Amino acid sequence: MAEAEGPRGRVLIIAGSDSGGGAGIQADIKTVTMLGGFAMTAVTAITVQDTTGVHGVWPVPVETVTAQMQVTLADIGADAIKTGMLGTAPLVEAVAEMLEARAFGISRVIDPVMISTSGHRLVDERAIGAIRAELVPRARLVTPNAPEAEVLTGKAVDTLDGQRRAAERLLELGAHGALVKGGHVGGSMIHDVLQTTTGEWIFEGPRIDTQATHGTGCTLASAIAALLAQGVSLPEAIERARAYLFGAIQNAQGFGKGHHPVNHGWTLKADD
Repeated sequence: MAEAEGPRGRVLIIAGSDSGGGAGIQADIKTVTMLGGFAMTAVTAITVQDTTGVHGVWPVPVETVTAQMQVTLADIGADAIKTGMLGTAPLVEAVAEMLEARAFGISRVIDPVMISTSGHRLVDERAIGAIRAELVPRARLVTPNAPEAEVLTGKAVDTLDGQRRAAERLLELGAHGALVKGGHVGGSMIHDVLQTTTGEWIFEGPRIDTQATHGTGCTLASAIAALLAQGVSLPEAIERARAYLFGAIQNAQGFGKGHHPVNHGWTLKADD
């Protein structure tokens, strides 16, 4: 029997783990599942992590990462790819090569994870250059926060105008879309700036006074990928992903002694 045509919601996530369950692969799987997608993974690193910080990182061998990608893409296929923590340049380059060979034309959501919520650096300098050169080009969407956007573009990102300039630069580097997030930019309202080759959208919402910020970047990028994998347009996918994240923050359970994880399952409670 032939497979059904069209988007089917399959998302291959290439990222590191979080033993605390709030970020990384664990957050990605929860998010994609809650939004109706099917999550597959290629684990790039095992982290010893909780809400207070990252206490250790054990990289997975590059050949093991690409082997995970190869078998899942060959057997199940994908409608979207989401990348997260890629700690070294050789890993970034190998992932980019595998995507070109096995996933050409599939939407890629590149979350350039560089520093954890607790402030732990997760990539080396060469990896940053490789992300800029190998993953930003051809990305359907790049989702940096303000500090990540500054590193990738060399533009100051401390105002809305700075976010727009950084997004423009990411398009110049080859991305089809750039969402420069405003959580680290001051003000009572948070603005996320989306620029694509066809236009600009600015999403805004009130800043929430909360400690529940662990995994927010992973969650937003995975939510967007899950919706793109189901055929939702990019602006609508971002709008819906932001609403999902907003609810997850508001319904956080307060777990842990540091930056609390968001509640990925909040929609189950809302449907009761």
